[in-house]
Amino acid sequence: METYESVLLVKSEVFVFKIPPRATNRGYRAADWNLAEPEWTGRMKLVSKGNDCTIKLEDKNTGELFAKCPIEQYPGMAIEAVADSSRYFVLRIQDDNGRSAFIGIGFTDRSDSFDLNVALQDHFKRLQSDQQIEKEKDTPKQQLDLSFKEGETIKINMKITKKDGSEATGRPKPKAGGAGGLGILPPPPGGVKVPPPPKLTPTSSPSHQKAPSSSDSAAQGENWGEFASANEQSGNAASPSSNQSSWVQF
Repeated sequence: METYESVLLVKSEVFVFKIPPRATNRGYRAADWNLAEPEWTGRMKLVSKGNDCTIKLEDKNTGELFAKCPIEQYPGMAIEAVADSSRYFVLRIQDDNGRSAFIGIGFTDRSDSFDLNVALQDHFKRLQSDQQIEKEKDTPKQQLDLSFKEGETIKINMKITKKDGSEATGRPKPKAGGAGGLGILPPPPGGVKVPPPPKLTPTSSPSHQKAPSSSDSAAQGENWGEFASANEQSGNAASPSSNQSSWVQF
């Protein structure tokens, strides 16, 4: 399968410096370089091809290759940040014959050096993730055995609810109204009986009244006459109070 080259980052301006040999193990210092007079100025490209990652220094106008720096891992020996600045790095460049040399590079803006750091970290994180995926494909996964071994048992506590909403615990339910409880007495058998209405007496029942005779009617006529006169007198006496009904309200 053919592999294509991918461009991860391009910076239009980068400075190359000649650096002195490192005297101690404290690391390189950009202050020891001749920063006012860079040896070369050009363009930087960070490219990847398969698992390989390379920094290429090219001419701005022609694109001619000035130097290249293969990077096997980051951080590593191929590219190293200086101790006194975040804008400068030391590259280990190689030619086609495998010979190597160390040069210094630098950027005018700090954001350019930050972008280079992020691009390198993302590339090697992706490689590590791809390698882990391939490793898991080759390694058979151990299947989880959930079957019961011989002699193993399992105990399940189940909560069963009856139709009336109570829980079936297997124990008899205590009766209401027991000792010390406030029980409710059941209603009497047959329900509540309503007493019958009182019977009508013969004198109060219109259907059982005896028809008056002619002699009784005459005697009663005299009595009714007295009642009528008395009613007329009482009516005359009550007539003044009827005038008060227009302004007295009860």
